[in-house]
Parts: sequence; C-alpha cells; structure tokens
Amino acid sequence: MPALFISDLHLDAERPAITDLFGRFLADEARGADALYILGDLFEAWVGDDDPSDVGAFVADRLATLTRAGTPVFFLRGNRDFLVGDRFARRARMHILPDPAVVLLEGTPTLLMHGDLLCTDDVKYQAFRAQTRDPHWQAQFLAQPLAARLAFAQQARAASKAHQGGLQQQGLMEAITDVAPATVDATLARFGIGKLIHGHTHRPAVHDEPNGTRIVLGDWYEQGSVLRVDRDGAQLSSLAA
Repeated sequence: MPALFISDLHLDAERPAITDLFGRFLADEARGADALYILGDLFEAWVGDDDPSDVGAFVADRLATLTRAGTPVFFLRGNRDFLVGDRFARRARMHILPDPAVVLLEGTPTLLMHGDLLCTDDVKYQAFRAQTRDPHWQAQFLAQPLAARLAFAQQARAASKAHQGGLQQQGLMEAITDVAPATVDATLARFGIGKLIHGHTHRPAVHDEPNGTRIVLGDWYEQGSVLRVDRDGAQLSSLAA
C-alpha cells in the first residue's frame, strides 16, 4: 500500500464540505495505507490545544480512529497551525515531525517540509515567521485568554490577505510567494537528498531540480489533493469534493 501525503487543507467551520471530504478520505483510502503524512496547514488557524472548535474535535477523533485501524499519522506544522502541540497530538494519536524532516520512502531518503522556509523572497513573511516560532513569543501568546488569541488569529489572517493583495497589485504575487530556486538548491544540497516533498505554495506539480526532484502538494480549497508514493513511484492527483 502507498504512503499518502496531503497538506494545506485549511480546515475551517466556514467550509464544512472540505472537512467532510477529509473525513471520507480518512475512512476510505487512508485506511490500510502504509502511513499518512500531513505537511502542515491542516487548519486555517490554530491558537492553542485548548481550542474548543468542532472542527478540531472532529479531526482529532477521525485521526485517532485511523491510527487505531493501523495507519500511522505523521504531522508537520505549517504557517497556519504552528501552535499545534503535544496535547492535540495525543488526542489525535499522531506523531509531530520537525520541519524539515527526513523519512525513508521505499528505501529512498526523502526530505519533507511544509514549504514556507523555501519562500525566502517574501522577506516580510519570513520576519513574521521568525517572530512567531520563537519559544518565548509562543509562551507569552499561549498565556493569553482564548478570546484574545482568537482575535489575534483573525487580525493575522486579515494582514496576510492585505499583504497578498499588495503583492498582486504590484504584479509580484507569483514570484514572491513561490519558492526561491536558490533556496531549494541549497536545501537539497545541504541535506544531500535528491527528493523533496512540500506544500504551502498551493501549486501542485513535480519539478526536476538541479539537485533532485521536488514534489509540491496542492491545497484543499475547492477539492482534495493527494500524493501517493509506493514501489511504482509517485502519483499526484485530486479528489472531488
């Protein structure tokens, strides 16, 4: 059975059809898979493991059911859900991986990333990322009341949309928010690995890079996107909502 890779589901109460699609995927294809890897942005926003949302409870229950059925689940934090912690991981019975992480797929070392670390031309975002990944910042943020954290998440989403809108007006959206080729090359060379799988950019494709192969996962805004890896190779396809 193949190993399955997904990312950028951005699950949110405002898009119940995609949450339902994810639930069906877990109950159907994911059962019996060698493993399920979720490479970040499972949620549209995550402000701490005390988040009482129905979507979070649904995901934890369905992932735990999947692992009890025999499919291990591995999660790599994204730019929207970087605060997913051990408490939620235990509820969902999933393993949190570092970003980047190296795994063996059919005997081949493969580098896994969310993908935002590769978008180094987006200087403003990289500065925000560095701030919010700081353990001191996270401790202070998580100490705030839930209502304050939820308000911050809404403000951050609005700021992100404004930032992207400004890039679109300048005609820079495609270039700035995609990966930087030099950073991809340097990352593959640094790890000495010729295969990279990531999400984040919402541009599903298979790229032949100077130092190897880069597979980009698609998002789940209008449909699902799944990468299947087995002894016959890798297949990237979509799932109808």
